[in-house]
Amino acid sequence: MKSINELIKEINELKSELHDKDFLLTWEQTPEELERVLKTAQALKSMRQENIATNVFNNGLGISLFRDNSTRTRFSYASAINMLGLAQQDLDEGKSQIAHGETVRETANMISFCADAIGIRDDMYLGAGNAYMREVGEALDDGVKEGVLPHRPALVNLQCDIDHPTQSMADLAWLEEHFGGLDKLKGKKIAMTWAYSPSYGKPLSVPQGIIGLMTRFGMDVTLAHPEGYDLIPEVVEEARKNAEASGGSFTQVASMEEAFKDADIVYPKSWAPYQVMGRRTELLRANDHDGLKALEKECLAQNANHKDWHCTEEMMKLTKGGEALYMHCLPADITGVSCEEGEVEESVFEKYRIATYKEASWKPYIIAAMILNRKYQETGHILQELLDDAKKRVK
Repeated sequence: MKSINELIKEINELKSELHDKDFLLTWEQTPEELERVLKTAQALKSMRQENIATNVFNNGLGISLFRDNSTRTRFSYASAINMLGLAQQDLDEGKSQIAHGETVRETANMISFCADAIGIRDDMYLGAGNAYMREVGEALDDGVKEGVLPHRPALVNLQCDIDHPTQSMADLAWLEEHFGGLDKLKGKKIAMTWAYSPSYGKPLSVPQGIIGLMTRFGMDVTLAHPEGYDLIPEVVEEARKNAEASGGSFTQVASMEEAFKDADIVYPKSWAPYQVMGRRTELLRANDHDGLKALEKECLAQNANHKDWHCTEEMMKLTKGGEALYMHCLPADITGVSCEEGEVEESVFEKYRIATYKEASWKPYIIAAMILNRKYQETGHILQELLDDAKKRVK
């Protein structure tokens, strides 16, 4: 890994407008801005390893709103804001005035008087999560403009219906570490494939995040899923455009075997079909419990037709040299461990278990890097001040 001083120098050389926009979709950021987040994350990680304090903020809040269950992202966000010197306050909508009709505009301002960061996970409703985050962002802009808020909090997408940018950026950071640089990823084949799961309703945001981001760096991205398990068409089109612009490729195939053939990286992960997520959203909004039960039964039966979409040792032999890097956002559905039949064979997962943990370990630093680049235009100078001060976390 490069020295902290080298990373700071490179950060200073990268053009960025991240201080003027929220990090809601990776494909809204330029390649230089994405690289700047990666380098900031690397610098923060190195400083942590060298026991150098990174509490840029001496006080303030980091607000979290999780509308879906989470382990890695929840604790990664908490770690990130603590690393920067902020205290965490979770917004429990059930204990707020939201239930009494408080508007998004009002809530966004009321929670932000002393906030420097807001992280939101809203992936339950197709067509709603990312839109809600943008509504919050507009309310924060208005609060600053009208003098209600002294500073604009950084707004970070902790997973929505369209993208999971903190996950895909952590995945990219791990690939950069594993292969020895972003330039080493050009021409590498990554297979983003559907895999069987005994559950339904898994969001589309992880596979969409992967095809939307990895196509930015000249990789050969292959998407595979059974018939009917489509992603949002606009995101697929975005991946095609990204691949063309970066000199990579984007291919869609109909079998896991074809996707795995000669792949350098495999990412077998279950998701619900785009059309199903649309139906599920309508039923959730209508509070139709019977309809949701019927849809779940239908989808589980549909999933069961594709149990051969299973990451096994035999499947891994099809990859380049039989040694492709296995990736997963976790938790994986491990056959014989977490479920009777699932996404990945136990022996395959166990072989790459530590690798997936290292993949996940990048997320706190990525989130902290997103916040820093939103709050400060001269992120490199802020890091240099921390380095010059070099206060030890533990003396």
